[in-house]
Amino acid sequence: MKVKAYAALKEKGVLEPFEYELGSIGHDEVDIEIENCGLCYSDVHYIDNDFSNNEYPFVPGHEVIGKITAIGDQVKDRHVGQRVGVGFQAGYCKTCECCYSGDHNLCEDRVAIFVGRNGGFADKVRVQDLSAIPVPDGLDPRTAGPLMCGGITVFNPFVQYDIKPTDKIAIFGIGGLGHMAIKFAKAWGCEVTAITGSESKIEEAKSYGAHRVVISDDIDALKKLKRSFDYIFFTGHAFKGKWSLFMNALRPKGRLHFLGLLSEPLNISMFNLLRGQNSISASPVGGPEAMKRMLDFCNLHSITPEVEFFKMSEINKAIERLKSGEARYRLVLEN
Repeated sequence: MKVKAYAALKEKGVLEPFEYELGSIGHDEVDIEIENCGLCYSDVHYIDNDFSNNEYPFVPGHEVIGKITAIGDQVKDRHVGQRVGVGFQAGYCKTCECCYSGDHNLCEDRVAIFVGRNGGFADKVRVQDLSAIPVPDGLDPRTAGPLMCGGITVFNPFVQYDIKPTDKIAIFGIGGLGHMAIKFAKAWGCEVTAITGSESKIEEAKSYGAHRVVISDDIDALKKLKRSFDYIFFTGHAFKGKWSLFMNALRPKGRLHFLGLLSEPLNISMFNLLRGQNSISASPVGGPEAMKRMLDFCNLHSITPEVEFFKMSEINKAIERLKSGEARYRLVLEN
């Protein structure tokens, strides 16, 4: 079966039409006809080979929504015609301790959808059955794609840390990840504070569910947050201020949790951790069960990401829009 896709033929290259053949389907695999695929900055990092592990031609795309067109002979709980979503990971070993405990996203042999294989900027994709997550009928498939990576990234800690509706949460960064984190935290029942460097985003953050908004450059305002939060979710990529301000804002046993890749090393003293028995942590996406729970949660609470749409053929235009920093807030490419 021939797949029509868009690929970077070289490092930092523009994406061009590209075709490749799919071989015989594996015993536990499914083929998906792609309806749309979200564009995430991780795609850009891999196109540009920022992690120095890429091979070319390279087909990005890891926020897939589509319908199953074929299944392997050992697939039992997926069926042809079923709408599914696929995120960053396309397969797991299924036999390690992490897989048995439901933490498939931590499997050492997990397979990324576009590392050593071809991703979702195409008309078809093939993945392991576990990676194809059923999409509830009530969710709009046009806007569901960004949930498969950005959405699960910010939803996973709610499950992993058993966050309570009475917890107080701060979300730093109101962008592709942060705006979804606000929506999840509000629907979870938490008191939500948004922290942003942009005054223009104050009303936006409130419309997503933030109870209050603090400007990150306002040192006096940050100091007043002392012992305010059970969790601080850091969704940005840089912070020029003092990390002690965030550590002081944690309540005893509070957690500073990172959901984005920081550009600089952390500079946090041991004293900041010891005096409140506080924690620093991070997490990558989520396993299949967490992804299913997230989609069900979004369906129940009518949570959708803020999305701009492009045709799949406009992929390079969409990438430039993403790089501009002006996108609000996720981009979706439609077939």
